[in-house]
Formats: sequence, structure tokens, C-alpha cells
Amino acid sequence: MQEVSNKIHFPDLEREILQFWREEQIFQKSIDQRPEDRPFIFYDGPPFATGLPHYGHLLAGTIKDVIPRYKTMRNFKVERRFGWDTHGLPVEYEVEQDLKLNGAEDIREFGVGNFNEACRSIVLRYTSEWRETVDRMARWVDFENDY
Repeated sequence: MQEVSNKIHFPDLEREILQFWREEQIFQKSIDQRPEDRPFIFYDGPPFATGLPHYGHLLAGTIKDVIPRYKTMRNFKVERRFGWDTHGLPVEYEVEQDLKLNGAEDIREFGVGNFNEACRSIVLRYTSEWRETVDRMARWVDFENDY
């Protein structure tokens, strides 16, 4: 039997495990090793990504992670797609504040297409922080095929 050190440094252990999962593509293997005829698709509802992740996101993410893990253990082929909220009032409000726009007329003058692109860019500016947080929570989600 191998002895276990009583001086575990959890940050190092976390890095080692995450690195192993990445290098060995463990998440992808959990999908590929399941039968094609037992699909279970899990769309991870988009956060309001107008800011950095906080405790509420961590709590909700942990709860949402239970279902795909359970289905994976039950031999379902579980794809977990992460989403981004690129619409909605919180995003629009932040863009209006940043661009000093006041209402629909200002948005039309600015250009609806330009406004939509500004909304998209604001949401996507926090993606790296979200990816790191979700990764460190030990959640397996597909960011490459997000919606």
C-alpha cells in the first residue's frame, strides 16, 4: 500500500488534476466511450455574463452539474453545451450606459447592428474568467460548441 502524505497542498493537487484531465482529454473520453444510441444533451443555461462569476453562479453551476454526471454514470452519451446570454435587458442596459445611449431612438441612430455587436462583445469579454471558474469547479462543459 502506498503512503499518503499528511501535508497535502490543495492548490497544487487541483492544478495536477485539472492538467491530467486536459492532457488525457477525460471529458471528451466520457462522451466518446458512451453508446451513440443513448444520447442526453444538456444545454447549460446561460449566465448573465455582464460580470464576473460570483457565489450564486457557483451554487447554481454545482447543482446543474449533478444531472449530466448522473446521466454519464448511467451510460448515457452526455454532451454538455455551455451558453452565453447575448441578449436581454442586463446586457442592453450595460451597453447603453457604456455608449451613453438613451432609449430606442439613440439606438436606431447608432445602428441596430452596431448595438447588437456591442452587446455581443460585452458578453464575450468575460469568457476567459467564466471558463477558468467552470474548469476550477471541476465541471465538464463544452465551450468549443457553445450557444
